[in-house]
Amino acid sequence: MKSPAEIASRLARQWQQAQLREERLLNVSAWPLRMPIGKPSARGFEQDTAAVHEHVLAWRKVPVGEVFWEPVSYRAGAEPIRIPTYWILRTPSEWVEAVSDTGMRGEFRRLEHIIENVDEAFRRVLVRQRGLWRDKPDQDVIAAARLAARLSPGCAGGRPLRLMAEFGVDTKFFERHGGLLTRFLDERFDGLASERGLVVFLGALEEKEHWLLVAPLDDGILPFRRLRVTSEELTAVELPADRILVVENERCLHLLPRLPNTVAILGAGRDLSWMGAEWLAAKRIAYWGDLDSWGLVMLAEARRYQPDLTPLMMDRAIFDRYEKERAVVEVSIAGDQAPAGLTDAETAFYLYLIARDRGRLEQEYLPDTEVLRSLSVWTG
Repeated sequence: MKSPAEIASRLARQWQQAQLREERLLNVSAWPLRMPIGKPSARGFEQDTAAVHEHVLAWRKVPVGEVFWEPVSYRAGAEPIRIPTYWILRTPSEWVEAVSDTGMRGEFRRLEHIIENVDEAFRRVLVRQRGLWRDKPDQDVIAAARLAARLSPGCAGGRPLRLMAEFGVDTKFFERHGGLLTRFLDERFDGLASERGLVVFLGALEEKEHWLLVAPLDDGILPFRRLRVTSEELTAVELPADRILVVENERCLHLLPRLPNTVAILGAGRDLSWMGAEWLAAKRIAYWGDLDSWGLVMLAEARRYQPDLTPLMMDRAIFDRYEKERAVVEVSIAGDQAPAGLTDAETAFYLYLIARDRGRLEQEYLPDTEVLRSLSVWTG
């Protein structure tokens, strides 16, 4: 037989379990809870009647929920005794009151207030991951949830996060609550905010230093095989090559062949403002990115700085050639409409990709023979 304190201790431990917490706070069908108390054994009743009497008295004093009693006959007793057999709790608030712990009670009240004021899409993560909000004021958590409900991929449009004043938050809000915002956006967009990083996901300008990989593809151009430089440095320092190949992802370095008088710049992502450098005006520039909606968004952004660039391996013919074996699902598209800056054919390709079940072909999965052929055509 279990005392009220023993079952309350068990209920307190259950509060620490994320899955149980989610089931009981967000699922009406989880209620009522019916917790067995257990009956005194015949031997226990006979050898320690006083303990049984104290057990019964303790359960009579329980003020929360409903205690279910049954008459039980013992050979050592003159008549049946009413014994508590189940403790029934019908609501989450009764669960909290049954434990009677100030910490648990405070967390529950905070969660209750926060959940009432946020979108349903964020309730599960708030209940399961208490570390997201326990050290933050309630009003900031609610504000972050409301902001995340309004944000969308690429909505910053190339601005720094601190300049997104139309969303009604101060300039430091993104800095203070970036982790919370990222987690909320992950709930809406299947983890894409974490995968890409909040700044890239929102299409914002990265204000901290961004390092790119510079790799000469011919001998004698630079005194090194590869070097990391910041985008700020690339804006100011001219690279001594006639051709500049801009590649979205660093992982493609192993695919690049030797090319005459060419330097590759890899890992730019959406940090493309350096492409507005004056020294690039005298170069032949090519851009190569993923064949998906985000890749085409970045192509459009690159073209804003260099209108005469040559896109490589970013067309429907390439996609159709390798789709069957290499295309995957694009978890979250960049938008329902193609970005400005694409050609008519690229716009049609964008709409074609977002309409497909598997509309993403990552550039590093193209065969090296295809890469060699396309780059050879570009260099002549």
